[in-house]
Amino acid sequence: MKKLFLFIVLIGFVSCKTKSNIITSKEEAKEKGLYVYSEKHLNKFEKQSNKNTNKENNSNKVSVSKSTNSLANQIVESAIENLGVSYQTGGTTKKGMDCSGLVYSAYLQHNIALPRTSNDMAMHGEMISTKEAQPGDLIFFMTNGKSVVNHVGLIIEVADDEIKFIHSSTSKGVIISSTLDDYYGKTFAQINRVLNY
Repeated sequence: MKKLFLFIVLIGFVSCKTKSNIITSKEEAKEKGLYVYSEKHLNKFEKQSNKNTNKENNSNKVSVSKSTNSLANQIVESAIENLGVSYQTGGTTKKGMDCSGLVYSAYLQHNIALPRTSNDMAMHGEMISTKEAQPGDLIFFMTNGKSVVNHVGLIIEVADDEIKFIHSSTSKGVIISSTLDDYYGKTFAQINRVLNY
């Protein structure tokens, strides 16, 4: 009985200490500085970027919170508008969407038609390295234990050792996750750029 009690206390302690990189709402994204893509926030973003640049010069870290392509930034903003939308297989609207439905609809709002499935999207555009990644690029995963892409997200922020992306997960709907999460770090497949720079 004593061992069971200690085990429960240990599990509780570990679960309280676990840090999650998942963001599930627009409010949380705003608090963490990931929802600054619209023009009204541009001055705030530039001030934040200048601070980050000064820090980066000291630490040699690379951090990109905004793409050099303004259309990519608009697409990211469109995707972020869907934070909190529930998961629905085949869905492309605020009533529910799957991972490729989120990316497909965000691009379509800006008159860019992508293939409809994550596997087909992975064959579209140009494959690039993680070092070249910018917000607006597509990030792909193989989460089914096979060597076939079956999940896609839209990159919203790139740091030296981390990529944050918005996607629709089957359990939580549209959220922001990170490649630092073990699951996505292990299942990462590739990054594609579909816009011209």
